[in-house]
Amino acid sequence: MGKRTGFIEFGRKGPQRRPVPLRVHDWREIYEAFPEEDARIQAARCMDCGIPFCHEGCPLGNLIPEWNDLVWRGDWSDAVERLHATNNFPEMTGRLCPAPCEGSCVLGINAEPVNIKQTEFEISERAFSEGWASPQLPSVQTGRRVAIVGSGPAGLAAAQQLTRAGHEVVVYERAARPGGLLRYGIPEFKMEKAVLDRRLAQMRAEGTRFVTGVIVGARAPHADGDAGGPVTHQDAGVDGTTAAHGAQVVPAAQLVEEFDAVVVATGATVPRRLAVPGAELDGVHVAMAYLQGANRACEDSAPEPPITAAGKRVVILGGGDTGADCLGTAHRQGALSVQQLEILPQPPAERGTENPWPTWPVIFRTSGAHEEGGERIFAVETAELLGDEDGRLRALRYHEVRPAPDGRGFEAIAGTDAEIPCELVLLAMGFLGTERDGLVAELGLDLTARGQVAVGAQWETNVDGVFACGDAARGQSLVVWAIAEGRSMASAVDRHLMGTTALPSPLRPGQLALR
Repeated sequence: MGKRTGFIEFGRKGPQRRPVPLRVHDWREIYEAFPEEDARIQAARCMDCGIPFCHEGCPLGNLIPEWNDLVWRGDWSDAVERLHATNNFPEMTGRLCPAPCEGSCVLGINAEPVNIKQTEFEISERAFSEGWASPQLPSVQTGRRVAIVGSGPAGLAAAQQLTRAGHEVVVYERAARPGGLLRYGIPEFKMEKAVLDRRLAQMRAEGTRFVTGVIVGARAPHADGDAGGPVTHQDAGVDGTTAAHGAQVVPAAQLVEEFDAVVVATGATVPRRLAVPGAELDGVHVAMAYLQGANRACEDSAPEPPITAAGKRVVILGGGDTGADCLGTAHRQGALSVQQLEILPQPPAERGTENPWPTWPVIFRTSGAHEEGGERIFAVETAELLGDEDGRLRALRYHEVRPAPDGRGFEAIAGTDAEIPCELVLLAMGFLGTERDGLVAELGLDLTARGQVAVGAQWETNVDGVFACGDAARGQSLVVWAIAEGRSMASAVDRHLMGTTALPSPLRPGQLALR
């Protein structure tokens, strides 16, 4: 595929990032445009490898060699068709996915892998610029009705597939606008919300209906994730969404009664807490509550973020993508300093022998946010948060750690205690499953030991006609896995409603990545 000698002739190349001194003063996406000729050359690096392991690395089963070849030949319209055959939202994965496909690229055995993610991005943008991402109206109307609770990537993928199959689909979202994590958890500098809105416009034109400001279930979380009672005022959810003032509460049983199938795609939104003295101090917040406020301010739905890093010394706990999102946001808000703490040791620069191809390469990575500034501190653990007499955060005390002798967790290294002055601590330490109250409690859905909604071989829950997918059933994961699960579950729902289905199903429940 591609040019047979392309991987020999051309090196890996990607778009330039906008200069740091410029981009930290705005919220636009950080990458410059990539010339078409460069995009074609990068696609030409896709070698005739015989067995494309990139298929296994991609949860969606994207037909990567096929559309690389089409891009190299300049056949963009066919490339758009091949890409959308397996991925509803390539403009999102082309921006947000860490590209596990590249970790499995055969060229990556002894060279830099094909820049698959950039080619995907270029194809998806060409689809919209050329008007090829037009609504796909269903050829039949089945008369079946499906309710989807949650409008994140899994819920949206399921909604689009089921709408195109001819079902009447209604998506319920407790926030004021649809998009879930894509709107309220992803910073504008990683994906401008216009990208999401143009896809939502396509879905509306196809017939998908969005109902926002509606909470399914009688209970909803208060700010920063504490369980609360019936919603009577503005409540911020732990996933970064915010129910509109006076939001309507719909009993979960009502949806089961009124619809032929109900899909739970509410995400894994219970944050992991910090169990140390001082965790209750003013100035300690979960990351998603912080990112939500910043995103709402960028969309002009709030005059200013309720939590801001402006003029503060900031510490971020967690070295993953969410931590990096907080880092870039803090830079743009005008933080005095930012330090990012991670309990794991710094990864190596290259694959180790214990991490062979085609498994995901666990290596040291630098995101655009890290390029903008801040300090990363590895192999440390928070011991205590310190406050002043008014209960306001003033410092964080930590110590270095090493793996425990029994291989379970970490142990403190004596004599390594240190203190960081700070006024804002952001907890980006992951999630502990889906919310247990509200929808889950009212329907009596079974949960796994890890706090996710338990599903069977056809994505079904223990309640007849109720299905679950995405992070709600899988646990905290990647956008690409959410889309793949939404597509797969849509196939199962269509079969449940019609007895048969032509919708593709790239995954089985619980299927693991090639890592």
